[in-house]
Amino acid sequence: MARARRGAVVGGGAEAAGTSGAAGEAEMAVERLRAAAGTGLRRPALPASVDAGADVGFSVQETVVGRVLLADGPGGSLVASTFVPDDAAVERVLRRLAERVSPRVVEAPARTAPVVDQLEQYLAGERQDFDVAVDLVLATPFQRAVLERLAGVGYGARTTYGALARDLGRASASRAVGAALGANPVCVVLPCHRVVASSGALTGYAGGLDAKRRLLALEDPG
Repeated sequence: MARARRGAVVGGGAEAAGTSGAAGEAEMAVERLRAAAGTGLRRPALPASVDAGADVGFSVQETVVGRVLLADGPGGSLVASTFVPDDAAVERVLRRLAERVSPRVVEAPARTAPVVDQLEQYLAGERQDFDVAVDLVLATPFQRAVLERLAGVGYGARTTYGALARDLGRASASRAVGAALGANPVCVVLPCHRVVASSGALTGYAGGLDAKRRLLALEDPG
């Protein structure tokens, strides 16, 4: 996996290996997480040796724009930066990671620490881009094509759903572009919040419109 700089997307996201029986393994992985949690999704701390043996390490962070789950995949690529307002949302993301990436998923804050640091700097106004490798393994081919266009929408800039659709050669696909952005598995790092309606109005966002307003205001304080 090559390295992405300034929030760029690397490749199209490798398909998870060994998909045969993956659904069953994913179900078992989620059940193990539930069992470890007892009630809710409170997981016990795991020793570093266990973290190192997992294919996916994740952490859940409370930020000024909402609760975010970050996940580091095989090879150290960021595979998820997803808003998770409640424990049910956390479980849904963990299930997708277990099904699409690997059933070996553990809570491993040390593995996500570098991107957490960058996210905190960005939200504090101390950083304008991200220096992380991104793997869009959780995205469909069309979603990848849309998300890759975000690399051209810099800090403080905005574009529209229609403009992205035209850039894809599908001028009538504004709604499909909006749906693809709404399912962005790597929010903030891949800045779908910079896409607005042709009128300039703010429309849907995975983290909610308040989060979208705050992110745009952060990038354009004047």
